[in-house]
Formats: sequence, structure tokens, C-alpha cells
Amino acid sequence: MKEKDVPIKLEEGAELPTYGSKEAAGADIRAFITQDIIVNPGESRLIPTGIRMEIPKGFEIQVRPRSGLALKNGVTVLNTPGTIDSDYRGEVGVILINHGKEPFTITPKMRIAQIVLAPIIQARYREEKVLQSTERGEGGFGHTGTH
Repeated sequence: MKEKDVPIKLEEGAELPTYGSKEAAGADIRAFITQDIIVNPGESRLIPTGIRMEIPKGFEIQVRPRSGLALKNGVTVLNTPGTIDSDYRGEVGVILINHGKEPFTITPKMRIAQIVLAPIIQARYREEKVLQSTERGEGGFGHTGTH
């Protein structure tokens, strides 16, 4: 498995992202709060993490939900996956939304999301008058079948 250094500046008391297992793709990040935050059903909140990163050029950090929070509580990352660009140096915040039926409590240092370092390729978008045809053509949502 390849590794890439990502320098991180921590607020006092914040924690580095950590992997839950040797082959985990995502590293857990934690809420950097001093008091509990309640997220009511249907509500979204921006949760601070206390970390700033120097992401290598040619990479992004993707912010993704934690499956346990989603399954057990209906809590997920609102803009999934969130993208942190390599030129951003501000604090990482995570937008959580509660799709569950009960209020959800975020506690200090709770694992709230996971981050994945991913390579990027920028496209060169160019206008064309005609696109190559395919078997699918312009068939949209659900067009490729029901199975």
C-alpha cells in the first residue's frame, strides 16, 4: 500500500486523523468541540475538526460518512463526498445531517467522518457540435434496465 505525507496543523487539543485498521481506506476525523451539539431530525450542522492540512498538489481529500453513524443513527455527511482542494489551508469542517427520527448528540472528540486522500486529474473541457453516438444514446435515469 502506498503512503503520501500530508502535513497537518492541529488546534490545541485536536487529534490527528487515524485509521481504524491496517488496510482502511479512510482515516477517522473527530469533532473538535467543547460541548455536546444536538442535531435534530432534518437538521444539518457544520462541525469543526481543529485540523488544517497541506494537501499535496495533484491530490484532494474526500470527506465521507462513517457507515456506523449512517446505519445506526441516520447521520451522514451532507455533501458526500466533500472535496478539500490542495490549495485550501483553512480548518476542515464537516457538514453532518440527521436523516434519523431522533435527535443525535455529537460529543467532544467523537469520530464524525472519514477522509480519503485521492489523486485528481483535471479535464480539458472543450465544446463540440456533435458527440459520438453510443448504444445508450440519451437514455437517462433508469434507462439501462431495472435489474
